[in-house]
Amino acid sequence: MEAHALTIRLTNKVEFPFLVLLISGGHCLLALVRGVSDFLLLGKSLDIAPGDMLDKVARRLSLIKHPECSAMSGGKAIEHLAKQGNKLHFDFRPPMQRAKNCDFSFSGLQHIVDKTIMQKEKEEGIEKGQILSSAADIAAAVQHTIACHIAKRTHRAILFCKQRDLLCQSNAVLVVSGGVASNLYIREALEIVTDATRCTLLCPPPRLCTDNGIMIAWNGVERLRAGLGILHNTEGIRYEPKYVVPFIIFMQFASESQSLDFAFICEVFIDILVILEEGLH
Repeated sequence: MEAHALTIRLTNKVEFPFLVLLISGGHCLLALVRGVSDFLLLGKSLDIAPGDMLDKVARRLSLIKHPECSAMSGGKAIEHLAKQGNKLHFDFRPPMQRAKNCDFSFSGLQHIVDKTIMQKEKEEGIEKGQILSSAADIAAAVQHTIACHIAKRTHRAILFCKQRDLLCQSNAVLVVSGGVASNLYIREALEIVTDATRCTLLCPPPRLCTDNGIMIAWNGVERLRAGLGILHNTEGIRYEPKYVVPFIIFMQFASESQSLDFAFICEVFIDILVILEEGLH
């Protein structure tokens, strides 16, 4: 979470505090970022993440068999097909409309969509795994409902922060990170929210949202600058590399035993690691 939230400061000049919305295949949360390692959690998913739901709907609709979507991920397939559909054809209502908090929920919506798909398969007389004629409408309705849900919970978070002077009244920043942040329809819904609340919407480039190496490295730079978690005195610290010696033995054995089967050499190396592990415990 920390790495996702701070990545925007690699490409944009963003001062603390700011609001971050992380939406991906494994996460969905809202937090106020008050410093490099100072976060106030405002809301999170109570069950599955939005990216996970989009992937599951795409699999249930068998979009991998769709000629236009066969090479796309589940979320990208839903976004692409939704452009051809009518979002109002199915009445999927956003979850938690009466909940007075900033949490999210997607599993109930997922269940309703599954039941709808099953019913449409019966109506069209097709088996599970075949493409529904209404697939584009379902994709559009699902995407619209998820976007509305995310936008409404984010709107609540912005109002909460502004009412308590946790964010600037006129120059507040909302950072949206994670794989689902690349969905343009969801981003447009969030832009409506930020325009209405006089906030600035910022999204890191997609390549930075999925490159853990860059995110973690930048997080380290931020921590170094802030002097957080930095060990200045290394005296008395003992380093114990566990696998350097067996790896050297393995490489030497492999180079000198070209006639032996490579699988056999790998088995020998694994046996060495197992023996070493048992000795350490």
